[in-house]
Amino acid sequence: MDGPAEPTISRSKPAAFTGGAVIGALGGLIGLGGAEFRLPLLIGIFNFAALEAVILNKAMSLVVVASALPFRAATVPFSEIGSHWQIVVNLLAGSLAGAWFGAGWATRLKSETLYKVIGGLLAAIAVILIVGHDATAGQPLLTGGTQLLAGIVAGFAIGIVASLLGVAGGELLIPTLVLLFGCDIKLAGSLSLAVSLPTMLVGFTRYSRDQSFSVLGRNKVFLIVTAAGSIVGTFIGGRLLGIVPNAVLLPALAVILLLSAVKVWRHK
Repeated sequence: MDGPAEPTISRSKPAAFTGGAVIGALGGLIGLGGAEFRLPLLIGIFNFAALEAVILNKAMSLVVVASALPFRAATVPFSEIGSHWQIVVNLLAGSLAGAWFGAGWATRLKSETLYKVIGGLLAAIAVILIVGHDATAGQPLLTGGTQLLAGIVAGFAIGIVASLLGVAGGELLIPTLVLLFGCDIKLAGSLSLAVSLPTMLVGFTRYSRDQSFSVLGRNKVFLIVTAAGSIVGTFIGGRLLGIVPNAVLLPALAVILLLSAVKVWRHK
């Protein structure tokens, strides 16, 4: 387990606000927490220790997810999300358990191999989206009981990943929703946020038992400024959602996945 990192001059308020706003805009536009970008930022630029960065990352991702969902409602209304509640419940059946176990492991384990596995998985999903999204758009990959079981298994794996890295899991949830359930990319983004929020709360509750959770109290100003930037960003991203077409969103998601894969793969 990492000890608390010393404060660094790079934790300036303008840098914290700007970083939060840029990542928040991605969250509002695509339906991500943006944590794969934020984690390297917290460790490499703001000089937080690994586990502290994961906990801060999860707290900030919660802000992005919670604010992005209503900001996207003008394009994807809550009624449409509610009409697909079975998909949300299906994924939550696995992701809540995965989030609890993943957070428990993160407080005890550090493994460079794990980062490489996750990086490889992100890259593989990006390739699948680029190559196969035309053939599968609107057509569920599986149906019936097989789809239900696959949703639980996928949710469990995503819940683990979300807790271990402090992410919202949108990078994995959105492809799952598009490929497994045949959802439209914009609907998938909002359903992803609906699944991510309770999943992250479970992981966050588990992290609160660890002493590194005190990083939130020691860095209140940094957290508040970054959260404020994130809310501004998600508002901007939510407004862009009604402008940016699906043909742009899917390739953009794939690029983000590939960039995230490289960052996670290189993470130590």
